[in-house]
Amino acid sequence: MTVTVGHDSSKTRKTLTAGGQSVAYYSIPAAEAAGLGEFAKLPAALKVVLENMLRFEDGKTVSVDDIRAFSDWGKMGGKNPREIAYRPARVLMQDFTGVPAVVDLAAMRDGIIGLGGDAQKINPLNPVDLVIDHSVMIDEYGHPRAFQMNVDREYERNMERYVFLKWGQKAFNNFRVVPPGTGICHQVNLEYLSQTVWTDTDQNGELVAYPDTLVGTDSHTTMVNGLAVLGWGVGGIEAEAAMLGQPVSMLIPEVVGFKLTGQMMEGTTATDLVLKVVQMLRKHGVVNKFVEFYGEGLDHLPLADRATIANMAPEYGATCGFFPIDNETLRYLRNTGREESRIALVEAYAKENGMWRGPDYDPVYTSTLHLDMSEIVPAISGPKRPQDYVPLNLASQGFYKVVSDYRGVDLSKAADEMAGEGAVATAPVTDPRKTVSVEGKDFTLTDGDVVIAAITSCTNTSNPYVMIGAGLVARKARALGLNRKPWVKTSLAPGSQVVAEYLNAAGLQEDLDAVGFNLAGFGCTTCIGNSGPLGDPAISKAIQENDLVATAVLSGNRNFEGRISPDVRANYLASPPLVVAYAIAGSLNIDLTVDPIGQDKDGKDVFLKDIWPTNREVAELVEKTVTREAFQTKYADVFKGDEKWQAVEITDSETYDWPPTSTYIQNPPYFQGMGKSKGVIKDIEGARVLALLGDMITTDHISPAGSFKATTPAGKYLSERQVPVSEFNSYGARRGNHEVMMRGTFANIRIKNEMLDGVEGGYTKGPDGAQTSIYDASMAYQAEGTPLVIFGGVEYGAGSSRDWAAKGTALLGVKAVIAESFERIHRSNLVGMGVIPFEFTGGDTRKTLGLKGDEVVAIHGLAGDLKPLSLVPCTIKYADGTEKTIQIKCRIDTAIEIEYVENGGVLHYVLRNLASA
Repeated sequence: MTVTVGHDSSKTRKTLTAGGQSVAYYSIPAAEAAGLGEFAKLPAALKVVLENMLRFEDGKTVSVDDIRAFSDWGKMGGKNPREIAYRPARVLMQDFTGVPAVVDLAAMRDGIIGLGGDAQKINPLNPVDLVIDHSVMIDEYGHPRAFQMNVDREYERNMERYVFLKWGQKAFNNFRVVPPGTGICHQVNLEYLSQTVWTDTDQNGELVAYPDTLVGTDSHTTMVNGLAVLGWGVGGIEAEAAMLGQPVSMLIPEVVGFKLTGQMMEGTTATDLVLKVVQMLRKHGVVNKFVEFYGEGLDHLPLADRATIANMAPEYGATCGFFPIDNETLRYLRNTGREESRIALVEAYAKENGMWRGPDYDPVYTSTLHLDMSEIVPAISGPKRPQDYVPLNLASQGFYKVVSDYRGVDLSKAADEMAGEGAVATAPVTDPRKTVSVEGKDFTLTDGDVVIAAITSCTNTSNPYVMIGAGLVARKARALGLNRKPWVKTSLAPGSQVVAEYLNAAGLQEDLDAVGFNLAGFGCTTCIGNSGPLGDPAISKAIQENDLVATAVLSGNRNFEGRISPDVRANYLASPPLVVAYAIAGSLNIDLTVDPIGQDKDGKDVFLKDIWPTNREVAELVEKTVTREAFQTKYADVFKGDEKWQAVEITDSETYDWPPTSTYIQNPPYFQGMGKSKGVIKDIEGARVLALLGDMITTDHISPAGSFKATTPAGKYLSERQVPVSEFNSYGARRGNHEVMMRGTFANIRIKNEMLDGVEGGYTKGPDGAQTSIYDASMAYQAEGTPLVIFGGVEYGAGSSRDWAAKGTALLGVKAVIAESFERIHRSNLVGMGVIPFEFTGGDTRKTLGLKGDEVVAIHGLAGDLKPLSLVPCTIKYADGTEKTIQIKCRIDTAIEIEYVENGGVLHYVLRNLASA
């Protein structure tokens, strides 16, 4: 791979010798010496971006003034929102988001031929790794053959997608695929792909060293920041532009310093720590900002724990959560099998370029927070947001309030009555929780019972301390004769094969098997909504027919409404050891800190403290079983795959032969009929409201990833094509087919459109005013030529970096989304698809304006010379004929984004440029 570097007009290029090799690098101290500014006190995360400016400085896309702006950032108290062009070293994808990205690349090859260009111009210019990790479902669990049976079903369901991805691997340059059954992309990235300091030859044939950086099509790309690799999630649209050589347009970010002191106490885990960090940073407000962790507490924080914290940057809202290079970085690189020469280069480079965290590391930050880790207590988060932090001793009380709110019980009034302050002082308080029988079973189900307990997700399965901890909880529980409750579906889906290796080496997999946590697959499962059906149809039936508030406990990072399972209303994030404990207890109604979780063989009560391992027990097993040799062995043939993958047959062609009858892969309509010239941005006239949505509308609400029923528009589409319900798979697996995905847009079963009273799901009012599906309403409006708008609240588009949340919005004919605020990735994705995001100003909201969804909307000031972040007038005509004009902020943030929208989207912009080059 050759990297193109800039002109280096300030002569900052120097030579470094380390690990037996001599490499060129771009020196930040040399930039200071050249008079470009003062950079020594910049945070390490920002120095990585500064180095990028030095390396690509060409007087055009990156100027000397861009470099000087970083010095001004420090002088201005950690703020200087200058627009810069940043070029990451590589791109990471998972298959749910990767398939549509490769579909787009294949469609772009067709498109460039249509514009008279060469198909071979459509190739990644930066290295791309795609890890197939999101397609395995937990169909089978709790028995020795679960893993193999789930893998077999995965191939049966997804063969069309796998043929397509394998074709892409052969057809495109710089594109590698990690086959199914290997692990989660973020864990493979952390344990194998990442180098912390990258090396490539430049256009002159000289070896150049520079910080390892990336963007990824999954929001949890941030996990690798724990290894001092700067990376974050972008939409698939942005990722495609980056892999095609387009710089990422961004503002120099603010950097929040998070100081960690002290060390974790006995009985607490990295999961407990990260849930507290999420709560604190959400409260502080870090959207669009970098967070960098520093302080003496890092001396006691293993890299696996750092990766756990970095992973959940999307949950605390930051662009990334960065940990600078230090001795622990080197130890992890060595332990996971990296070359000694690479480790020597990482150390020497970091020290030479001011990126090393030593005892005197004390940079300037925009703002700071502090956490003493000795104050951390065991905790979970739920029932529907990662920042819903609940100390473990308050978890049962917290759920009681959740079910009370759901059942409409006013607990404050009940408390007054119990205290004698109400009119009826002795009136009994009715317990809001339901208990129902289950057909054919000898147990009942109650609101709060745990029906899914899953050790899943990159957040925690990458961390051997919590995984070994879970195994030890299972071992101690097994020794006492405890087991999971019969209504709990248990699963273990590690993030890499190394986890299975060390669990087996420690003898803990046998103990996990004994309490139901058999290996079910290597991949992202329950956390993404691939939990599969509950253990028994009778359990699902009892929940649905009685509207029970069933719960899931998972070691994941996402617990949004409707994401985990259609049968589960309340989802809680917890450490793997607590997942095992809750499987044994079987209910959120139990206070694990004081109540017994079960009885031993002699009928004696067993408490959590009886089965909880000590930190020393965990550390000794980690030291013994998590070895360099295990990583080297398991990653030796990481791209080879099993026999099933090797047997996948593909065609040898530079353009894809789109199968006309495929329900998985279809040629998208984005580039059909596209001309050589860009268009213009027009004012929006006579728009109708497709949906009126509330706060924290996530990309899961907009474009769900999980299963769907035959009665939905997507289900009807597949049924019409003779696809049986058992083969529907999931929205995530169908992302290569725009017909399915546009029907699934705004189709989350828990989304609430405020145009309709008390209705959940993807419904709205059509042109005739009658309730209908959002898809059908969209088609009717588009047939009339009527543009559409969406109204939303705060943090619109939170959650996963899901490009289909923007693609589907665009295909439904939505021209504008007007909200109180946007999450970073989704705002960018909307712009990338030509949909304009707007923010309310002056205290206006959908509520203060009294919107009902029957209004007609016009937005002017867009035609002509539109500037980034302009205020424009929006006129709302109400159903009674009255009108009101408000000012809204156009969230096209940069000049290049205006060009994207003029072209109809970023991919159209890139395609036209490549065709004319």
